Formats: sequence, C-alpha cells, structure tokens
Amino acid sequence: MPVYTIQLRDKKEIAAGTMAFYFDKPDGFTYKAGQFGDFTLINPTDTDDEGNVRGFSLSSAPFETGLMLATRMRDTAYKRYLKTMPVGTAITMDAPYGSFTLQNNTKIPAVFLSGGIGITPVRSIVLQATHNKTAHKIFLFYANKTPQDAAFLDELTEAGNNNPNFTFVASMTATEQSEEWQGERGVFTREMLQKYIGDLTLPIYYVSGPAAMVTAIRKTLNEAGVDDDNIRTEEFPGY
Repeated sequence: MPVYTIQLRDKKEIAAGTMAFYFDKPDGFTYKAGQFGDFTLINPTDTDDEGNVRGFSLSSAPFETGLMLATRMRDTAYKRYLKTMPVGTAITMDAPYGSFTLQNNTKIPAVFLSGGIGITPVRSIVLQATHNKTAHKIFLFYANKTPQDAAFLDELTEAGNNNPNFTFVASMTATEQSEEWQGERGVFTREMLQKYIGDLTLPIYYVSGPAAMVTAIRKTLNEAGVDDDNIRTEEFPGY
C-alpha cells in the first residue's frame, strides 16, 4: 500500500470535545466509503510511549475534493500535537484499509448503529450513497449523550431530508441534559429498531462505536434473531 504525504489545510471543532482535520487529497488516491488509514506525525514536538501513529477513518466521502479525519480530543501527546499543528504541516498516510463498507446488494436494507465517534466511517458511507443516488435502503441510528456531543448531526439530518432511501434516527442518552431534544432517547433497543425497520432479520447491520456498545448491540440483534453473518462491526478505542 502506498504511503502518501498530505498537508493540513484546515481544522475546527465539530462537536463538544471533537475536532475535524482537513487535508489535501493526493493525486490518484482512491478509497471506498468507510475505509481507514494509518496517519503518522512527522517529527512532532510532543510525543509519548504510544508513538506517532494512529488509525483514523476517512470521514470524507470519496466524491469530496479533500480528505477529512474526525476524532475525540484526549490528553495524549499525539492529539495535543494534532490540535496545535499549524495549517500547512505535513503528515504521512498509509491507506486505504478496511472492509467496513456498504454491501453491493441493493435489495438488502443496510442498518448502521453508531455511537459517538463511531459515526466517522458512516458519514462517508451515507454521503457517498446520497451523492450516487444508490438504490440501497439505508437506516442510521446514531446515539450520543447530548446533541452538543453529536458530530455531523446537522449534516446527517439534511441527508435524511434529501435522500428518500435514507432514514436517520438520532437518540440522546443523557436525557436530563437534553430536555429540549425532540427525537428518540436512550440506548438502542429491539423495540426502537422495530419501530423503524420492521422485520429485524432482513437487513445487514453495521455497528460502530466503543467496544462495550458494539458487544451490547450484537447481543440485542442476536436475541432478535439476527444471524452473526449479517452483523459487521468496527470498534473505536478511546486513544
């Protein structure tokens, strides 16, 4: 897999404690929506025992002109440097990798169940499917503590309004902090999924988020009769 040198062109906070970093897309670089890469800092001024390499989903959709990464900001050397490095700074990218991508069969519904920063590969998939006007029937269930914690909330809501094949369901789990929220509340349950999907044994499921969430959702799906062969997962550690 080729290693590319890419330059930072912009950065901004996109949710509470979450930042997006925008890079130039190298000539000839192609990837599938939902894939990821390994990103290496070049001679950073701040480092620690965890090293200078991290894996990030390519949150940008392939049709977009640049590359975008999004991450929760933790107090690690890597993320401190990432947050403070000036526009124009170069890093290296080893990509693309991964198979957390939309299935080819357009007759089977695709259901995405994402929590927190697990939304990053799904943003790419949903926007690319909307851009391509694919015939896939897509559902996205997206859980956060509060609306302020939910990266890409407005963008995904807009996609739901513009794409008749895409149903977007956001749910907030810290209900006491989300008094004005008009959407779903709480964690994903069998009853919540059935409300929007109907027969839960028909779709292919894509689960992305913290390991504990992924495990809990797999259990919920299995108890609803969903075969493991129809569940694809991607866990996001909190580094």
